[in-house]
Amino acid sequence: MTTSPYCTIGPFFPASFVDGCNDLTLTDGKCAKGPYIALTGRVLEEGGKPTRNTILEIWQPDGNGIFRNPLDPRFVDADPGFLGWGRAKTDAEGNYRFLTVVPGAYENRCPHANLMILAIGLTRRLVTTVFFSETPAQVNDPVLNCVDPALRDRLFAKRDPEPDSRGLFTYRFDLILRGENETPFFLD
Repeated sequence: MTTSPYCTIGPFFPASFVDGCNDLTLTDGKCAKGPYIALTGRVLEEGGKPTRNTILEIWQPDGNGIFRNPLDPRFVDADPGFLGWGRAKTDAEGNYRFLTVVPGAYENRCPHANLMILAIGLTRRLVTTVFFSETPAQVNDPVLNCVDPALRDRLFAKRDPEPDSRGLFTYRFDLILRGENETPFFLD
C-alpha cells in the first residue's frame, strides 16, 4: 500500500497519546539531577492563529549532556532519573509545556533540545532544535551554523527573568509553522 504525499497528519490525537508524557524529570520512581526548568510556548499558524491538539515530542540529553540511548558512548553514565524524551499537546490557545532539566552541552554543542511537531494539516512532521544560551550571538554550534544567520535567533529559547510560583525558571519557545517569522525546520 502506498500513501499519497498529500495526506495530512491526524485527523486527531487521543488524550492517551500524551497523558503524563510532558514531565521528563521522573523515571521509574527516580528524580532527575540538575536544575529543573519549564519549557513553554505556543504553536501558531500563519497570521498568529493558534493550533489546537498539536503534538510536540522532545528529546534531549540530561544535565550532563548524555543521551539516554545506547548509541551515546557515555550511556552507562546517563542520569537514571531523566527520561530524555517527552510528549505534550497544545491547548485551544496553542500552548504547550514540558517539565525538564537544563540540557547539558556535549562535543562542542550548545545546550539544546530537539522538537518534533505533528499537527492536523501538516503533510510531514516538522523537526527543529531549541537552543539554550544567554548569549545567542556568541554560540558556535555545527547545527546552528547550518541556518541562515538572519534566522538563528528564532531557534533560541527566551528565559523569563523571574522564576515561576514553584521557583522554576521558564524558557519560552514559540513555534510558527509557516509565513512571516517561520521557525527554521530541518529535514530529518
